[in-house]
Amino acid sequence: MFTGIIEEVGKIKGKRNKGEGLEILIEGEKIFDDLKVGDSISVNGVCLTVEKIENKKFSISISPQTKKQTNLGEIKIGEYVNLERALKIGDRIGGHFLTGHIDFKTKIKTLTKQGEFFLMKLEVLEEYRKYLVKRGSIGVDGISLTIAEIENNNVLIYLIPYTIENTNLKYRKTGDFVNIEIDIFARYLVK
Repeated sequence: MFTGIIEEVGKIKGKRNKGEGLEILIEGEKIFDDLKVGDSISVNGVCLTVEKIENKKFSISISPQTKKQTNLGEIKIGEYVNLERALKIGDRIGGHFLTGHIDFKTKIKTLTKQGEFFLMKLEVLEEYRKYLVKRGSIGVDGISLTIAEIENNNVLIYLIPYTIENTNLKYRKTGDFVNIEIDIFARYLVK
């Protein structure tokens, strides 16, 4: 379980095929305080398991399904990813509950600067639209964000300068793929 408050932006330092899946090596700094082999970690919103740690780098495996359904399947060496360690009981929850189970990936339709802020427009698959509400939460590459508006099959999200500066969104542009996780509570309410 995660909160969608990104702790650090890591960098992809290695990638290799592992059967039908992948093994990825990620470099970080802050997250190593208490990170250990076997821990769950959110990488661009995907819940993964830390398999090896060495010299401020850790490796994870990506299953064939995760490779296909998330933006980690196309990740390149040198790209940046959002990192968050699993929630500890007693921690503050600044965002919203995220499971790390990605529902789908989608392209950024537009990412435009508006003064100090940015406006991001994302298309949401029809089967997931019933879970979206104005001012509701949505996970985008593991970031807890608030839906500003819903226009047909699109959600509009305003991004504050802090979010841009402290996540991989500062490297994103129109046409890039992002991972989407629908709010778990919305799912249960609809169900």
